Amino acid sequence: MIQSLLDNDLYKFTMQNAVIKLFPRAKVRYQFINRGRTPFPDGFAEILRKEIAKLGNLSLSKEEKEYLNKKCYYLDPTYLDFLMGYKFDPSEVGVIQKGEDLQILIEGYWYRTILWEVTIMAMISELYFKMTQQPIYEESKIIDLAKEKANRFNLLGVSVADFGTRRRYSFENHDRIVNTFKTYGRPSFVGTSNVYFAMKYDIIPVGTHAHEWFMFHGAAYGYKMANKLSLDNWINVYRGDLGIALSDTYTSDVFFKTFDTKFAKLFDGVRQDSGDPIEFAAKTIKHYKSLRIDPVSKTIIFSDGLNANSVEEIAKFCRNKIKISFGIGTNFTNDVGVNPLNIVIKIIEAKPEGQDWVPTIKLSDNQGKHTGEENSIKLCKDILNIN
Repeated sequence: MIQSLLDNDLYKFTMQNAVIKLFPRAKVRYQFINRGRTPFPDGFAEILRKEIAKLGNLSLSKEEKEYLNKKCYYLDPTYLDFLMGYKFDPSEVGVIQKGEDLQILIEGYWYRTILWEVTIMAMISELYFKMTQQPIYEESKIIDLAKEKANRFNLLGVSVADFGTRRRYSFENHDRIVNTFKTYGRPSFVGTSNVYFAMKYDIIPVGTHAHEWFMFHGAAYGYKMANKLSLDNWINVYRGDLGIALSDTYTSDVFFKTFDTKFAKLFDGVRQDSGDPIEFAAKTIKHYKSLRIDPVSKTIIFSDGLNANSVEEIAKFCRNKIKISFGIGTNFTNDVGVNPLNIVIKIIEAKPEGQDWVPTIKLSDNQGKHTGEENSIKLCKDILNIN
């Protein structure tokens, strides 16, 4: 299921590099969250554990290191040397099944455990569909659907990237879709978050950081300072590269209060991952104008549950107002005739150096995506004056 250490999203590697630099002694805990309440078949956990154990044999090849050195120029040589010696440690992952309920807990140093999330989610999704043997479309239809999307995006004149690793139907289908979009999706198809497929098909690997970056900062420094210090630390590590800021860890309204002229000028744009995309676009455009920044010089990356119809709606609203791009996940890599899993793995606790374990939370623009203990969520809302 996982054939390379690079079969992961770019932002896991960019964050790992930053964590090694800034938080080498921090520890974290991640937890599997079954949002869709999917019942897992008997024996699922046992097979998953065996697959996780196999990952301990993966290592970065010299060819892969050379690729990262060439294409991911923002990653330090010392980090690439570290990655050459990196090995997954399956002892960091606990998998338990009680009836149809699957429980997963990941714990260890943040710089090590950060690579597990996307990898395990991709394995869960593929293993689930292998075990349940649900009927899917013929391969020709799957390819035709991808071609239709590619043609539609080209007619719209928008930029799209594959963000579908974590909920893909299978590695094989992911490969098929990226290949199809590279062949038929240009010029709209601009890249993939999956570093392995970016290397295989000579396309751009895309991504910056995820919610966990901000969630850790909230645990380490407090909710009021989380956005500011997250952005400052990112700038300090990448010096202007990887300049798309994730906006909704503690709601976009709170984010924009911090996203002042300094950050708005230093970052190329923002990523929207929850809430109403049209409302977010209008809010972002207004914010840039309030800072006397031309919105057309900036970019919004939309990445929340997109399909061709939602892309068209957003594109029509944003045209000539602000630059846009789209990261499409499940609708790319799991559009095969089954109901994709609604699952996530989120950081739930952090132990910054010199501190005790602290719960981590996420308050997205969609309350259904809130993550964390109820008391911690309430405390955060009170501190940030969120209704």
